[in-house]
Amino acid sequence: MSSTQNRRVFLAGASGVIGRRLIPRLIEAGYIVGGMTRSAGKTELLARLGAEPILCDVFDRETLFQAVGDFAPDVILNELTDLPDDVASIGVHAELNARIRTEGNQNLIEAARKSGSPKILAQTVAWQLPAGPDAAAVAELERSVLAEGGVVLSYGQFYGPGTYHEHQLPAEPRVQIDRAADRTVELLDAPSGVVVITD
Repeated sequence: MSSTQNRRVFLAGASGVIGRRLIPRLIEAGYIVGGMTRSAGKTELLARLGAEPILCDVFDRETLFQAVGDFAPDVILNELTDLPDDVASIGVHAELNARIRTEGNQNLIEAARKSGSPKILAQTVAWQLPAGPDAAAVAELERSVLAEGGVVLSYGQFYGPGTYHEHQLPAEPRVQIDRAADRTVELLDAPSGVVVITD
């Protein structure tokens, strides 16, 4: 395990349910965290958690390339999703989430290439999605991350505070949100491959 001291992590999706839990854990482990959000209203939260807030939309390629280049990360951690607050609306968001996994992820990969090719880790799901844009997007994300020598973080359904499943367990595969965050920090030095993160 190489020393984490002063290693720089560019966290895309920093204000999301897992991003918020990752920042304090990364700081505690000795990393410097750049927390990317597209919402100006979330920058204060990120700063409070200990990250350097980076206001940027993953679909704004030029700004993204500049932001990643300026931060000069050792690791890019892609925890981006585009999901509604209400689980009942998830179907309506399928195309938005698929776009963030394909175009958004590809933009992060290109940003990485332009800034010295830091290691890439990206979030995906540990369950089989029905055929369609979502499943195709997950397959594309996994293929492209592995092609860069990166790590695919294949999470079970999150449960626990702040998730869609705060009060009851979702179907398996599942993972408690804090456990998911702990495992993610442990995996920053993992060799390239797909890692399933479940209870």
